[in-house]
Amino acid sequence: MPQDMAELMVVNGVIDTLDEARGRVDALAISDGRIVAVGTDAERLRGPETRVLDLNGAYAMPGLLDVHNHHMIAGQMDLFELDVPPTLGVDELLDAIAAYAQDLPADAWVVGGSWGSGLLKQINTAGLLARLDAATGGRPAVFKDDSKHNRWANSRALELAGIDDTTADPDGGQILRDAKGRATGVLIEAGGIMVEQALARLQPTSTDDLARAAARGIEILHSHGVTAFQDAAASLQLMQALKSLDDAGGLEAWVVSSMPANDFIFGMAPLGEGIIAHREETRSPHHRPDFIKIFLDGVPPAGTAAFIEPYLADVGFGDCHCGGTTMDPSDLEGWLRRTAERGISAKIHCTGDASVRLVLDTVEGIRAAGHRDVKYHIAHGQFVHPDDIARFAELDVTADISPSLWFPGVISEAIATVLPPERASRMQPNRSLLDAGARLAGGSDWPVSVSPNAWEGIYGLVTRQDPTGEFPGTLWPEQAITLDEAIRTYTTSAAEAMGVDDVTGSLAPGKSADFIVLSDDPHAIDIDRVRHITARQTWFAGRKVFDAETGLPAIPPSPAAAAAGHPTFARRCRGRASHL
Repeated sequence: MPQDMAELMVVNGVIDTLDEARGRVDALAISDGRIVAVGTDAERLRGPETRVLDLNGAYAMPGLLDVHNHHMIAGQMDLFELDVPPTLGVDELLDAIAAYAQDLPADAWVVGGSWGSGLLKQINTAGLLARLDAATGGRPAVFKDDSKHNRWANSRALELAGIDDTTADPDGGQILRDAKGRATGVLIEAGGIMVEQALARLQPTSTDDLARAAARGIEILHSHGVTAFQDAAASLQLMQALKSLDDAGGLEAWVVSSMPANDFIFGMAPLGEGIIAHREETRSPHHRPDFIKIFLDGVPPAGTAAFIEPYLADVGFGDCHCGGTTMDPSDLEGWLRRTAERGISAKIHCTGDASVRLVLDTVEGIRAAGHRDVKYHIAHGQFVHPDDIARFAELDVTADISPSLWFPGVISEAIATVLPPERASRMQPNRSLLDAGARLAGGSDWPVSVSPNAWEGIYGLVTRQDPTGEFPGTLWPEQAITLDEAIRTYTTSAAEAMGVDDVTGSLAPGKSADFIVLSDDPHAIDIDRVRHITARQTWFAGRKVFDAETGLPAIPPSPAAAAAGHPTFARRCRGRASHL
């Protein structure tokens, strides 16, 4: 093929570049995985050997970005674990566990999730522990809740982890007990780490299986049109697996990793400087290990989110309980200063307004010290004090938002049981943040949310309603944003937040040819239909990586879902939960 001719032409459709200088065009020219021209300039590059993708009038746009997910954990759940929605009741959950466990070897761990956080009080009894023991048939078992912060372990798993009725609560967590002081198997935050460590020791996951899980997670993301994402808590082993995938030509997405500085959930090792020391060894053309991850507080339903004002007094947390942060101000300042000096950005988990304020106060000092180029994300940040809204833009702090965690659903209902109604109903002030000039970046927090479907999130941002229709009502409708604004949270704004806007996020010459062909033009249909938009094709670097019509690749129900008697993957991907 002549050097000046395109390898691939995309024509005969509505192509929304999301590039302000170009807008909508009718053609793309692609060579070597990059866009070389758009519109009439592209047409001049069509040669006799140029392949042509005829859109037949369909709508195409840049590939979507997910600024916050845990793709490898999602892949593990799909390939190797029991994967059920958090809307199940206790009886349904135990039935699913029993059906799944009976086909496992007698000494295998039974692992999976998710149990709804609203079940916490119900399962926190010796009687439910006995039922869990029976359902798992003597095998060790541990199950994550919908937030992935908390665990429910059976008696055998507690024994292998060295947890009994006398075991002291670890720093940053709780081993819940009944009225007689007996451990019930419910483990809050860092209370679950001993079980996770026992699982890792006795049934370790190989690097090959980590790579399989990561690849599987990416396949599922492709089926939703996602071509770039940020893993919000990547272990060194995962980062090494991503490097191996890329070296073998198998990493077909832009991946930004967040290296945990602390961990009260997963039991990862190494952490902090131990993982930072190896980050450059894992860097590759498509993998950028550019962030640290700090868990600064927990989740509201467990009373571990840090608030300025107290929780309700009669919900089991004690009087004047405001939660707390995992680091004091000097520790947080030390982490952000030391990493900023090396050009490392930070994603910081905050679910209460006190933790949000602490981050903003600390970043203010970091910016004043001259560190203007590092990126900061306040992850989740459902609750922001009005006095802090304008500070996001002033300090160039991104609001990393996951709509499926706050629009009407199981998590908003759980939060409403622990906070006064006037506060519980005022989650995610997106309109106010945008009006103040802040950057919003959209994430799924999948598999905390059951799906990485950005169109359900976009629908929620615009309508402030549950896209599944299962939960009625509208949450703080005054904070709705427009469709254009919502789409940019999953494209151009997310690319800026992740630091990949040099290669993706819009369709402009020089950028990677990452685009999706959709079932509908979101601007040409009623907003109610936006939640049902699907990806017909997903292309990464000029190569088709998903085709809904031909099944490239096949996205079958997971073995766990099939064993539990649950229907197709598409149906499993309709729920939501809490957050990581």
